[in-house]
This record gives sequence, structure tokens and C-alpha cells, in this order.
Amino acid sequence: MNENREQDAVHIDRIVLREIHLPLAEPFRTATGVVEQRRIVLLEITDVDGLSAWSECVAEAVPAYSPETVDGAWRTLSEWIIPIAIGKIFPHPRLLHFALQDSLRGNHMARAAVEMGSWAIAAQRANESLAAYLAHASTLEGAPRESVETGIAVGMQSSTDALIDRVRAAQADGYQRIKLKISPGYDVEIVREVRNAVGESAPLSVDANGSYSLDTPADIVTLKALDAFDLVMIEQPLARDDLVGHAQLQRMMKTSLCLDESVLDDSSVDDIIALGSGHIVNVKAGRVGGFTEALAIHDRCARADIPVWCGGMLECGIGRAYNVALASLPNFSLPGDLSPSARYWERDVITSPWTMDSHGRVRVPLDRPGIGVEVDTAFIDELTVREASFERS
Repeated sequence: MNENREQDAVHIDRIVLREIHLPLAEPFRTATGVVEQRRIVLLEITDVDGLSAWSECVAEAVPAYSPETVDGAWRTLSEWIIPIAIGKIFPHPRLLHFALQDSLRGNHMARAAVEMGSWAIAAQRANESLAAYLAHASTLEGAPRESVETGIAVGMQSSTDALIDRVRAAQADGYQRIKLKISPGYDVEIVREVRNAVGESAPLSVDANGSYSLDTPADIVTLKALDAFDLVMIEQPLARDDLVGHAQLQRMMKTSLCLDESVLDDSSVDDIIALGSGHIVNVKAGRVGGFTEALAIHDRCARADIPVWCGGMLECGIGRAYNVALASLPNFSLPGDLSPSARYWERDVITSPWTMDSHGRVRVPLDRPGIGVEVDTAFIDELTVREASFERS
């Protein structure tokens, strides 16, 4: 890990907030609801020397996955976060993280939107790709990978046949891991049918988004029955705050449990490790408050021999750039939710949409300083439904 250098300093001059409405290529259904278009808060952050970076807040429109929402994040950014971040000199992006952490409770997604953008500006100042800049900030040795393996999350479908068709198409496209969304009543038989259709070697996992409970005997039977299908993992079967229950369930099962919503920060990972609540961790920088916390989680899990992977929050091409950079670090050893732009969007907000090769790999843009993508500002202008600008006094 490099000590703070002059080029690491962040001195934000201006932040512009925009809310856009971006249509999905098709509805995406999970245990928490159906999404047909995303309300997305974007930030354009400019420093005193004119360096600029776009970032994305991953909060959703309704408080289903997380207590944070688009409207709540907008207000929190406007009234509290931006006034802390703008106009002050932070010798390193991580010090902006600590300033926000000390001043605000929760609001991880809103904080991350500014904090991650500051890392992108610092990477530009250092004339490094964001991936390389993150690798230098990690306590682990090693350069970022040139490409990362990609998995796909397949939403709930109207029929088993439709789901199998989607899974087979994902296999043909080269995805290295296929995740099925499940919920009570849409679980064991669905997974059984998919497993039978695609064979024993297909890398399948399931994601429950916390929709089961050990207080319900039928849920215990269901979850234990999933052991029969040789899954890579069962992601977040229980509520986000039930680390003890996850530890109890993990002891009942041979399949690795993966924690997602439960992973709020580095200290929650310490609890997961101490309790044995799971064998895999899903890291979403936008959910844990930004890169400072995501790096700490990545490094902590590596020391405990716990593999991590990079989850997605239906980000547009801007947010995906941050995820790809993070996923290039060495302990991200499982395929992440890094699908190409066309998987989710009719049209993405970057000029060259993200793509995936036939081996299920996404290239890490190591040859460009910062996030490595060019934003389609004209298209963002078309999509913008509200805007607010903040400048240092």
C-alpha cells in the first residue's frame, strides 16, 4: 500500500447531481419486486484543477433491498454529504471516506457515490487506471488482472421452460457462473429442473435476497433440500441482520453460504468470520460506503481464506466501470455480476458499451486513466429528470 502522495490529494470544486430514468431491456424480477426502468442518481465531480469523473449512486427507488432510496440519497447528498466533501483538501480518497463516516450514520450508498468518484479523480491525477490505483491501495501484492470472469443473474421467469431457455442462452454466451433468483414457492423444483436440463457441471448458484427464515420449519427443509444440486453457493438465504442464523444454517449444509446484504462494512465481515456465517462474501462497493471499505473487506477476507466476488446493483455503464476495476483485484476469485451493457439496457449511458468475449470475460480498461469509459453526456441530458449543482464557496 502506497503512502499518501501529492497526486493522491482530492480537492473537489463542483458536483452536479442528476437523476435519470433508464429503461431496462426487459423487466428484472427478484424476491423483492420487478424493475422495468431504473431511477439512477449520477454525479459529475470536478476538482479544482478541472479533472472530472462521473459516478453512480446504487440506491433503488423503493426500500426493498436496502433502507436507502433514490429520493433519500438525493436529499442526503444535497444537504449533508456534498457540503462535507466539497471545497476541502483530502490528502487521499480514504480520508474523505473517514470524514463522511465520522459525520454520518448509515447512508452507505449515498456516501459511496462521492467517495468512489474521488478515487476516480485521484487515479486520473496519478495517470493510472482506476484498477491499478486500487491495486496500489490494497495491502495485497499483485497487479490488477487484464480481464475478469463474468457471471449472470437470471431473474424469475413466467415458466420453468422460459427459465431454462434463459440459462441455456447464458451458457451459450459463455457466462462462467449462472445465478438463479429464488423465493419461497419458487425454489427447489425450479432449481431441480434447471439442474437436470443443463447438467451437473454447469456452475449454478441461487440468490434468495433474505427471503427465508429459520423460524419457519418449511424454509429449513427447503434450504437443506438445495444441498442436492451441487450449487456454487446459496446467497443471502436469511435476513441481513441474522448472522447467527446463517451460522446455524451453514453448519447444517454442505453448500457454501454467501453473504450479501449482511455485508455492511469491514466489521460485519469480522462478525461473519467469527461466527462462521458463510464461506463466501459478495462485495458491492456501492453498498458498503465505497472503495475504502471494499478494499478493507477484500483484504480481510483474503487473510481469512474467504473468496469474494463483485456483486451488481443493476448499474449503468458508469457504475459498472467501478465494479470492473474492483473485480480485477486478486481475491475476487469468483465470477462477478458484470454482464455486458446489452444484457440490461436498451441503450447504455456510455459511448462504447461494455461487452464480454466468448469465454465470459470482460476486459479491464487498464490503458486509460480513471474509470476507462467515455460518458454519453448528450444521452444523459435527454434522460435527466432533475438536476442540482453545488460549487465551493
